[in-house]
Amino acid sequence: MEKGEFIEIITKNQNLLYKIINSYCSHPESRRDLEQEILLQIWKSLKRFDGSVKITTWIYKVALNTAISFYRKENKRIDKPLDLDHSVFILPDSEYDPRTDEEIRILYKVIDRLSRMDKALMLLYLDNYKQKDIAEIIGISESNVATKISRLKKFLKEQFRNH
Repeated sequence: MEKGEFIEIITKNQNLLYKIINSYCSHPESRRDLEQEILLQIWKSLKRFDGSVKITTWIYKVALNTAISFYRKENKRIDKPLDLDHSVFILPDSEYDPRTDEEIRILYKVIDRLSRMDKALMLLYLDNYKQKDIAEIIGISESNVATKISRLKKFLKEQFRNH
């Protein structure tokens, strides 16, 4: 794969990568480290991509697995409010709405407190993935996905109201 093709794939999936990175790391330095690790893992793994799933699904899985491994390795986790430093992944201006900043900040703060599995499920759900795709990425059954998402939505609504 050529460098240009890789950059194009990353650019098309930058919002997805941005969400994963910011959901698993709250400290800017850790986010930059995770960003680099994800990009490296995608680059190294692309030669094994066989097209049996959508490239977006495959990238999500690689990025999520890398984030979970990174999270486990991190000895000191700095827990402070998520500051949305965009790093390499900058959201296009057309998608930015300053009125929702506080709501998004609260949502990600609540999501950040979830277990790794629940966090992954919510990120996929919020990205409008189908239950079948979520099950494939996470490695659980579709019915388990449905049950967990239902419970998580109730939990998040309660937490969101309490802020």
